[in-house]
Amino acid sequence: MTTAPTPAHGPLTGVRVVELAGIGPGPFAAMLLADLGADVVRVDRPGGAPLAVDPDHDVTNRNKRSVIVDLKAPDGPARVLDLAARADILIEGYRPGVAERLGVGPGHCHARNPRLVYGRMTGWGQEGPLAHRAGHDISYIAPTGTLGLIGPPDGPPAVPANLIGDYAGGSLYLVVGVLAALHHARATGAGQVVDAAIVDGAAHLASMIHGMLAAGAWQDRRAANLLDGGCPFYGTYETSDGRAMAVGALEPQFYAEFVRLLGLAETAPDRADVARWPELREAVAARFRTRTREEWTAVFEGSDACVAPVLSLREAPHHPHLAARSTFTDHGGITQPAPAPRFSATPASVRTGPARPGADTADVARDWGVPALLEGDGREDTAAAPPSDPFPPSPSSPSSPKG
Repeated sequence: MTTAPTPAHGPLTGVRVVELAGIGPGPFAAMLLADLGADVVRVDRPGGAPLAVDPDHDVTNRNKRSVIVDLKAPDGPARVLDLAARADILIEGYRPGVAERLGVGPGHCHARNPRLVYGRMTGWGQEGPLAHRAGHDISYIAPTGTLGLIGPPDGPPAVPANLIGDYAGGSLYLVVGVLAALHHARATGAGQVVDAAIVDGAAHLASMIHGMLAAGAWQDRRAANLLDGGCPFYGTYETSDGRAMAVGALEPQFYAEFVRLLGLAETAPDRADVARWPELREAVAARFRTRTREEWTAVFEGSDACVAPVLSLREAPHHPHLAARSTFTDHGGITQPAPAPRFSATPASVRTGPARPGADTADVARDWGVPALLEGDGREDTAAAPPSDPFPPSPSSPSSPKG
């Protein structure tokens, strides 16, 4: 059974967060808050949450505690409202209107706790023509123009996993929003609703590029610009062993170091001549194909050429720099990214492994002063149950087929 956060861990120590269980960006946002020291109580549904992995390996539930509440039971909403009355932040990822129908919408919660920050995580947002439509990360970033930036010029856009939509455009914007609203609530005593939509965040991520487009410094097509793979000294190249090196030698001094170490200082076409970029690209590609990734890593080691090996997920924790910084950590036998960013006075850490559904009901009932959580044996342990369909017909987060 997990325990309450220790006061020494993280700048958000003392902040209470209620997370209504879902998958994708909502749980990841709650994990960020938990990593930073907040006491995050995840409200799981009977039978467990819709997970694609075993609950013991779902690191997005680390540093949290879990209770089980059936929101469809007559007394379910009241239990969540009891938690909301004692919380600083609540996070939910239902389709618009679902929380209201369940009796735990912003109006219900603010009637109990006017200072509450109510964070809503969806793909399309709370309003607009598509607000109630199903979707996934890729369908959210597609209409924003962000997906169209990525990939080769002679094929369809590349799929960037679900990092840009769910987590960058979703989770991170939700966290920024609820923390800003929490600052306001503590200054004024007034809570509010934070509408975090993946489409908004994903569009916002491209702000600089929109400025460049308006200035005529960006072409509205793939692989035709400095930062989208169109530039031969900003991209990736295959090595002789079928692996890859990443090159980011944009500035003249870094480029000079790059071509020198690559062995092209005397023969490379003028980098300022865009018409000769295809020729320069082929020259660079031919050179990289002559050695292995490990050999090229050694060549560029210690230089300012802005060249790095492209590592896999399993390789990354062993990179010398990342290992020296403890960018990855091992907890409970699971190698995972360590909390970020870092704080000099209030360091964050992985304190507990993934919360097992319902395992912390008694502790939360005591610590939060909500004895009603113990009624009906809310301590049901479903961690041993097999993973359920990650995309259930009745979705509860923007990473399930929803809006």
